[in-house]
Amino acid sequence: MTDTTEYRRILLDGAVVEVVRRGDELHAADGRVVHVADARHLPPVRPGKIVAVHLNHRSRVEEFGTSLPAAPTYFHKPTSSLNAHGGAVVRPAGCEFLNYEGEIAIVIGRTCRNIAPADAGAHIRGYTVANDYGLHDFRDTDAGSMLRVKGSDTLCPLGPGVVEGWDFRGKTLRTYVNGKVVQEGSTDEMEWDMHYLVADIARTITLDPGDVLLSGTPAGSRPVQPGDVVEVEAEGLGRLRNHIVTGPTAIRTDCGAQPTASEEVVSTAMGGDWEFRGIRAPGR
Repeated sequence: MTDTTEYRRILLDGAVVEVVRRGDELHAADGRVVHVADARHLPPVRPGKIVAVHLNHRSRVEEFGTSLPAAPTYFHKPTSSLNAHGGAVVRPAGCEFLNYEGEIAIVIGRTCRNIAPADAGAHIRGYTVANDYGLHDFRDTDAGSMLRVKGSDTLCPLGPGVVEGWDFRGKTLRTYVNGKVVQEGSTDEMEWDMHYLVADIARTITLDPGDVLLSGTPAGSRPVQPGDVVEVEAEGLGRLRNHIVTGPTAIRTDCGAQPTASEEVVSTAMGGDWEFRGIRAPGR
């Protein structure tokens, strides 16, 4: 069995510090030690870009009653959407359809371009836990790009740390809302594995150290409400925890498309492309 090492980025005495986890303690290079529960976490990496795959887990495909394309398709999440373990995820006032999506994130360690899938592992630093939140209120206008759906501020929590030496095969992924399991899947149900995804993107886009690829979510994504605590746990990577809050201001109405609650929005948020029967998300 390969040994793993977990690195975290925290705010320690006002400075950003990378620490190594040893049991319940986080150790800085200068000898300072902080307990895991007392640490103020930051995103564990500083990516130049965040790329996410649309569909990859077979259970998610079956839930939507669709089929996978011949090759994966992707969208981009701006780095301004980054969030950390313990951070608040903001649902803007006036929006209702904020969905969790528990995922595993690939962290690039070496610059790569035009590599074979068999060589991708050598370019991966490690892995972390992600929650690819989606604000489906904007799906009617941004379904093609997913820009505001997936790229709004705070919608990309990563953490708690980056684990090096972790084997992605046969690992369980679970999402919890207020302590209840709401998603459960395995990396073995992914159509395209971590190495394939890296090689595919790197055919035309240079991946640099720190860049992040999100590898897809299993079935069970649903809307959450302000006050909910959402946790994503990946076997061997730890447990990412965030809580949902309402934004202090509503979406501006003097420009741009407004949040909608169309048939497509509600169907997608509630987990399937079934016949619409007036189903509403909780709190709507």
